[in-house]
Amino acid sequence: MNLLDAKEGEEYIIKDIVTNDEEMEAFLFSLGCYSGEPITVVSRVRGGCVVSIKDGRYNIDTDLAKAISI
Repeated sequence: MNLLDAKEGEEYIIKDIVTNDEEMEAFLFSLGCYSGEPITVVSRVRGGCVVSIKDGRYNIDTDLAKAISI
Protein backbone atom coordinates (compact mmCIF):
# COMPACT_ATOMS: atom_id res chain seq x y z
CA MET A 1 0.00 0.00 0.00
CA ASN A 2 1.20 3.52 -0.64
CA LEU A 3 0.82 6.77 1.27
CA LEU A 4 -2.39 7.72 -0.58
CA ASP A 5 -4.08 4.74 1.14
CA ALA A 6 -3.00 5.82 4.64
CA LYS A 7 -5.47 7.05 7.26
CA GLU A 8 -4.99 10.53 8.69
CA GLY A 9 -3.34 10.60 12.10
CA GLU A 10 -1.99 7.04 12.04
CA GLU A 11 1.74 6.38 12.13
CA TYR A 12 3.16 4.02 9.50
CA ILE A 13 6.63 2.67 8.82
CA ILE A 14 8.06 3.33 5.36
CA LYS A 15 8.82 0.01 3.65
CA ASP A 16 10.31 1.28 0.41
CA ILE A 17 10.52 4.12 -2.08
CA VAL A 18 9.13 2.81 -5.38
CA THR A 19 10.31 5.00 -8.25
CA ASN A 20 12.66 4.93 -11.22
CA ASP A 21 13.26 8.67 -10.86
CA GLU A 22 16.59 9.10 -9.04
CA GLU A 23 15.92 12.80 -8.47
CA MET A 24 12.62 12.07 -6.72
CA GLU A 25 14.26 9.38 -4.60
CA ALA A 26 17.08 11.76 -3.61
CA PHE A 27 14.54 14.47 -2.73
CA LEU A 28 12.55 12.12 -0.49
CA PHE A 29 15.76 10.93 1.16
CA SER A 30 16.70 14.56 1.89
CA LEU A 31 13.37 14.93 3.73
CA GLY A 32 14.25 11.92 5.89
CA CYS A 33 11.89 9.67 4.00
CA TYR A 34 13.54 6.25 3.67
CA SER A 35 12.96 2.61 4.58
CA GLY A 36 12.31 1.96 8.28
CA GLU A 37 11.40 5.58 9.10
CA PRO A 38 8.00 6.39 10.70
CA ILE A 39 5.65 8.67 8.74
CA THR A 40 2.22 10.12 9.57
CA VAL A 41 -0.36 11.68 7.23
CA VAL A 42 -1.42 14.83 9.09
CA SER A 43 -4.07 15.94 6.60
CA ARG A 44 -5.18 15.66 3.00
CA VAL A 45 -5.06 18.64 0.68
CA ARG A 46 -6.01 19.06 -2.95
CA GLY A 47 -3.29 17.47 -5.05
CA GLY A 48 -1.54 15.64 -2.20
CA CYS A 49 -1.19 15.46 1.56
CA VAL A 50 0.66 16.92 4.53
CA VAL A 51 2.97 14.42 6.20
CA SER A 52 5.03 14.41 9.36
CA ILE A 53 8.50 12.89 9.05
CA LYS A 54 10.85 13.13 12.03
CA ASP A 55 10.36 16.68 13.38
CA GLY A 56 9.16 18.23 10.11
CA ARG A 57 5.89 18.62 8.25
CA TYR A 58 5.88 18.56 4.47
CA ASN A 59 3.25 19.05 1.80
CA ILE A 60 3.82 16.37 -0.83
CA ASP A 61 2.00 15.86 -4.11
CA THR A 62 0.28 12.68 -5.27
CA ASP A 63 3.28 11.51 -7.34
CA LEU A 64 5.51 11.58 -4.27
CA ALA A 65 2.82 9.95 -2.13
CA LYS A 66 2.43 7.12 -4.66
CA ALA A 67 6.17 6.44 -4.51
CA ILE A 68 6.18 5.94 -0.73
CA SER A 69 5.31 2.33 0.13
CA ILE A 70 4.08 1.73 3.69
